[in-house]
Amino acid sequence: MKQDPSTHADYESLHSIVDSLVQWVRSRRLAREACNDLANCGPDEVAQIIRDLRLQPGELAGLIKRGPDAADLVQELLPAVGIDVQSLEQDDPATMHDLQRLCTICSDKRQCRLDLANGKIVEKFRDYCPNAFTVDALLQANQ
Repeated sequence: MKQDPSTHADYESLHSIVDSLVQWVRSRRLAREACNDLANCGPDEVAQIIRDLRLQPGELAGLIKRGPDAADLVQELLPAVGIDVQSLEQDDPATMHDLQRLCTICSDKRQCRLDLANGKIVEKFRDYCPNAFTVDALLQANQ
């Protein structure tokens, strides 16, 4: 009897790779659209966006290039360590914004994804996460 190819381990790996590729293409497309939208803004509008987001002048373009999903991992990290994302967004939007900004520019996303997937994030995020100090401060404040 032949094995169903969709249950084979290689199929699962290929499916995962294809999903990752689709997500990457989608995020690149959204980032390109955002850059085009920004190009249509005048200098005063761009300056206002930078002020509203409390960014340094050079940060906006870099954040846009990373795409709209670049801060998603912080949305997974916070509940994993015991922080209510919705409460934080409501009670302290400035802190949430800073957490998202740092997550967006983080260079250790692969390690973070791996630790989240393996259930090791609570023990390991302090080793590489640019938000570790803030997350620890939030945890201490909630005790």
